[in-house]
Amino acid sequence: MLTLLHYSGRNLLTFRTLQTVKRSSHSTQMGKRVAVVLAGCGVYDGSEIHEASAVLVHLSRGGATVNMFAPNIDQMHVVDHLKGEPSQDKRNVLVESARLARGNIQDLSKLSVTEHDALIFPGGFGAAKNLCTWAVQGKDCSVNAEVKAMLQAFHGEGKPIGLCCISPVLAAKVFPGCEVTVGLEKDDKYPDTTDTAAAINQLGCKHVSKSVSESHVDEKNKLVTTSAFMCNAPIHEIFDGIGVMVKDVLKLA
Repeated sequence: MLTLLHYSGRNLLTFRTLQTVKRSSHSTQMGKRVAVVLAGCGVYDGSEIHEASAVLVHLSRGGATVNMFAPNIDQMHVVDHLKGEPSQDKRNVLVESARLARGNIQDLSKLSVTEHDALIFPGGFGAAKNLCTWAVQGKDCSVNAEVKAMLQAFHGEGKPIGLCCISPVLAAKVFPGCEVTVGLEKDDKYPDTTDTAAAINQLGCKHVSKSVSESHVDEKNKLVTTSAFMCNAPIHEIFDGIGVMVKDVLKLA
């Protein structure tokens, strides 16, 4: 009887230990806190809406807790998305980003690195116009001071940073020698990749050609990048490629 009780007790302990390990593993995988930085609302002067949505869907599917942020600054300009032309309107990046965030967004200045495990930037021209000046100055651009500070803070803490579409140029400006992708070079499906890649290489960084369905992981700098709408691909391929990026970010977090 004592032997039976001992055997049963040992099995119960083993079972409970396994349950604890599984709960701990589940918590570790499902409890990532991710900050998503937006740059306005709309592909031509803000964050690309489909990319931002894809990031949020894949983070939700990955069990992450998400907080959204944007700098409280004026947009570089406003583009009439129907005509594809600049208008005379003036808009604020934080106010416009609130459209994408359903109002649940904070000023980038309030982003706490210690309260988040990872940082992600969707693409869209806003990343190259509002978060930095790449759209008009290329490799000689400047990065918004708050954006630069946040990139450096997460990098300094060894926390992963995900960037898609044109936003990897932010990393190329802030982290000399880093590796990123903005798509496949010398491929008609990626009309702007070759020139952008050349500028990235001129900054002393390394551009790695990857298809829209892939992400590139710079293990040293914990940067995860994917081309998204730098490629003229069907929207489901954009969505899936961003999913790969998000999964890689969560693995590193």
